[in-house]
Amino acid sequence: MRDFIKRYSFLEPELQQEIFRIGVSKVFQPNESLIREGQFISSFPLVLRGLIRVSRTSNNGNELLLYYLKEDEVCAMSLTCCMAQQTSDLNAVAEIESEVLLIPVEYLDSWITKYPLWKQFVMQTFQYRFRELIDTLDAVAFMKLDERLVKYFVDRHRKSGSNTYSGTHQMLALKLNSSREVISRLLKKLEKEGKIEISRNFIDYSGLL
Repeated sequence: MRDFIKRYSFLEPELQQEIFRIGVSKVFQPNESLIREGQFISSFPLVLRGLIRVSRTSNNGNELLLYYLKEDEVCAMSLTCCMAQQTSDLNAVAEIESEVLLIPVEYLDSWITKYPLWKQFVMQTFQYRFRELIDTLDAVAFMKLDERLVKYFVDRHRKSGSNTYSGTHQMLALKLNSSREVISRLLKKLEKEGKIEISRNFIDYSGLL
C-alpha cells in the first residue's frame, strides 16, 4: 500500500486513506484474467505495477487490442460498466506479472461527487482512453498488417519498457485479428531485415525501437 500512497499522492489525503482502508492488493500472473466479457464487475483495478491488456474478442476467437494499462492508470471502460451497472464488454488480462489495487464499485459514484481530484482523474482517464481508441480504429482501418505488427511492439515497449515478447505466434495472431501463418511470415520478414530476433515462443524486438 505504500506504493499506492506514493503513486497516487495527487489525490485528496482523505481519499487516499479511504482507498488504503478498502482496497485489496492482488498480483496477477501473465495471461491471467482480471475482467472477462459478460462478467458483472464487483471491483475495478488501479494498476500499481505491470501491464494490463484491454481487448474485445470476436465470435471466432480473434482479439482486438483496445489499449494497455500501465502503473498509475485505471480502466476507463470498466468504470463506465460500473457506473451503468452493466456487464463488462471487454477483457482485461495481465500481459506481464502485474499488481493492482481492487476497489469495490459501490464507492465510485460517491467519490466522484465527494472528491474533485478523483473526478478530475476519472475524466482525464476517459479522455486519454478515447484518444487511444481512436488510434486503434485508425490502425485497423488505415494501416497494413505489417505496420500494425510493428505498432503492437512499439506500443508495448512504450507502456511497459520491455523489448521482448513471450508467447506463441498464434497468440500474437489472435491479438492482431489475423492468422498464425500470416503473422509468422511477417515476423520472418522482420527477422531477415534484422529488426527482430525470434526463438521458441520468444521475440526480441529491440531492433524496432
